[in-house]
Amino acid sequence: MIWKPNTTVAAIIEQDGRFLMVEENTTEGVRINQPAGHLDEGETILQGIIRETLEETAYDFTPTELLGVYHWQRPAKDVTYLRFAFVGKLGTHHPERALDDGIIRAVWMTLDELRANQTIHRSPQVLKCVEDYLAGQRFPLAVLSHL
Repeated sequence: MIWKPNTTVAAIIEQDGRFLMVEENTTEGVRINQPAGHLDEGETILQGIIRETLEETAYDFTPTELLGVYHWQRPAKDVTYLRFAFVGKLGTHHPERALDDGIIRAVWMTLDELRANQTIHRSPQVLKCVEDYLAGQRFPLAVLSHL
């Protein structure tokens, strides 16, 4: 058996000092995360983040830059994640659209609110991505290649 990490995508979306987050039901209870999820078979990384953002927030999203690639091994389980996090433009909201299974709601949170709720973040990647975003870290989408 060959070990493989889980590939995930996440959207870091900020407007007026608030970040678009989701509250979601997990096996550990309600958690806060960016719009994020697993890459589906047959889709590109960019298609994945566009789809996940729409499914979890009912907003269109256009990625404009790669924020970074994050490696996290979950301590309690034998699971490793490679997260591709993107910055981009928020588009049309589709309030009539049902949110993905497990998503309670999309919510806008300040940095202070995120820091105050670290104990219920889905992973340490949540705050790390926001801090990297605020530090100005960005990479052009051209660093990604889909062959």
